[in-house]
This record gives sequence, structure tokens and C-alpha cells, in this order.
Amino acid sequence: MKIQVVIGSVREGRTAIKVARWIQKSIESYDFSTVEVELVDLKEWDLPIFAGAHPPLTGIYDQPKQQAWADKVAQGDAFIFISPEYNHGYSPALKNALDYLGKEWAGKPAAYVSYGGSNGSRSIDQIRQVATQLGLVDSNAVVEIRDIFSRNQAEEFEANTFDERALKASFDKLVQYVSA
Repeated sequence: MKIQVVIGSVREGRTAIKVARWIQKSIESYDFSTVEVELVDLKEWDLPIFAGAHPPLTGIYDQPKQQAWADKVAQGDAFIFISPEYNHGYSPALKNALDYLGKEWAGKPAAYVSYGGSNGSRSIDQIRQVATQLGLVDSNAVVEIRDIFSRNQAEEFEANTFDERALKASFDKLVQYVSA
């Protein structure tokens, strides 16, 4: 099973990359021999704002990076989406990446990790709405990172006990959905 951790922030000095590395390291420590974790960094993908002539749900991909993005997403069996909370919503880079495709998301379980002014809860609410419309399966797996501003001083993200438990529970839910 391949879990793709989609890093939904592209800003300089972003926290999302630190959180993604923590997620990858933690999941790898669970010692599931059948699980592969892949970080998918939207900053590296640099998807331009979607402006295609065909709605992605048609499966007609006419944007230069669209088919390559579709091929990458098709490789994932489950997704963990990471996004900061911006103005009570999630990052525009993640919204754009979700909107680029159609059928590649369908039927695959998703988990959500966010942080920000409300611990990311409002951004997760919005991501879930869009993901459900795209056919992603809501595994009800959520990690809301509290106090991110005071805890984000080190080079690596320093999870607390709450974060660790929430991630493990989310991982277990993803595995259940993929195995079902």
C-alpha cells in the first residue's frame, strides 16, 4: 500500500514540510512491511493555476502537467493531505492540485492534517467538502496540530503526545479503508 503525503503549502519557510517529514518518519516507525510512504510536494510540482478547456472530471487532460500529475496521483492507494489554515480555509496550492484531476482521486481514502489559528479545523472542513465531491473516501482521520506558532521554532517539527496519538489513529483508519 502506498500512502502519499501531499504537502499543500508552497510558501518559503513553510511548516508543512516539517510536518510531512514527521508523518513519514512516524509511519515508517510503525513497522508495517506492506506500507510505503511517499512525500508529494506541491512546491516541486509547481502546478500552474488550472485553466483547462475541459473539466477534469471528463478525463480529458489538456494542461501541460496534468497527465503527469494524474499518473502520480494514480500511484497512491491513500492520501494524507497537509495544509495550513489560511483565512479559515486551506491553501490555494492544494485546492488547485485537487481540482486538476477527476477519476484519479475516486474511491481512495483520505486523511487530513492541518494547523493554524483554529488548529486547522476550518481548513479541514473545507478540504473534506471538496475531497468528497471528487470521490475520495473520508476515513474520518484528522490531525489538528495545536500551538503550531509556539512549537515551530526548531528545524524539525516536534510532535507532542496528542499529535502522535492522532497520527497513529489516522494511520490505522487509512489502513482499514485500504484493506477493506
